[in-house]
Amino acid sequence: MSDPQSLGESLARLDDHSAPKRAGRRRKRRLSGCVPMLVFIAVAVVLIAAAGNYVVRPWFEDLFADPEDYPGPGEGEVMFVVESGQTIQSMGDELEDLNVVASSEAFVDAAEERDEETRGIQAGTYLLMEEMKASDVVEVLIDPGNLAQATVTIPEGLRAVDIIDRLAAGTDFPKKQLQRALADTEALGLPAYARGNPEGYLFPATYTIRPDDTAASLLRSMVERWEQAAGDLDFESAAAELGYRPHEVMTVAALVQAEGRGRDMSKIARVIYNRLENPGTAGQIGRLQIDATVDYALNRPLTVGLTQEERENTQSPYNTFLHAGLPPGPIGNPGEEAIRAALKPTAGDWYYYVTVNLRTGKTKFAESYAEFQQYQAELRDYCATQSRAC
Repeated sequence: MSDPQSLGESLARLDDHSAPKRAGRRRKRRLSGCVPMLVFIAVAVVLIAAAGNYVVRPWFEDLFADPEDYPGPGEGEVMFVVESGQTIQSMGDELEDLNVVASSEAFVDAAEERDEETRGIQAGTYLLMEEMKASDVVEVLIDPGNLAQATVTIPEGLRAVDIIDRLAAGTDFPKKQLQRALADTEALGLPAYARGNPEGYLFPATYTIRPDDTAASLLRSMVERWEQAAGDLDFESAAAELGYRPHEVMTVAALVQAEGRGRDMSKIARVIYNRLENPGTAGQIGRLQIDATVDYALNRPLTVGLTQEERENTQSPYNTFLHAGLPPGPIGNPGEEAIRAALKPTAGDWYYYVTVNLRTGKTKFAESYAEFQQYQAELRDYCATQSRAC
């Protein structure tokens, strides 16, 4: 048995050895209690940094950044009218609405840089483009020479000779001057497959006549407008996919323009292709037999009174009653809707069509000759009730 003094010394030594362990355990408990707080603070710092990066910084940059602007030069045509007394700010707002400039602010800033000159902007009509650089717009508006003097509208389907007449009547260009410009086909910029014939490539649209325009530049702008439409339609690739040369598709488009309207156009295109590709099918004799081609050969406006004698005796390669296949070229200048119809004909087995109501343009399509005869009788009945020749 140990004496009391030895027992006390042993207990004291035990306490001395265990004290650091208890202290260590207490420090560990205090540290583990701080970890959630440290994690929370770290996450908060990350979130604040992210907010600064994705919210505050863009806002700060936008606050001091240049206003949105297009690089230019732009595309298409936009008629912009400056009203008398109109402010630069209201011009900018309108230009932004028209998508001429990316932002009104960019236009206003560009105008302020040319403050003295912009004060002299004249009221009138200006020809601009979509998605222009703001400073380029200012450059156009401060030059009085860019004021549009007049406009002339060329409807779909007009022939080149009729376009010349309309331009001579609607502009200051003499008819002979326009005819000479039309004859200089190389200067017109026609595609190679037009083979020097502008028929079909003078795009129908409304054209602005500017002070520096000439007869040649006006006609050239019509060909350029056709090129723009052809580009929008991916014309040459679409024609190749269809299995036709571009000039052939333009010829079909002109026929469609002369013969139909609206949603009937793509069905008429299908009739033409069916006749070209399947000669002798469904009772037809392998010829297009389109009245409009005879009118073109006779150099007269489209009529509904073409006689059988004219169909059979008009000696011209354009007469599709005498000659199989397509005529040599377009018989007029088709619009974009007709060109699109020629590129994307509706699927169907039609070989005939008859406009049974000349007032509304209602047209019926037939797969057989017997069905075609029924529609012809319907047209004769219509003509009898209208007291008009058909």
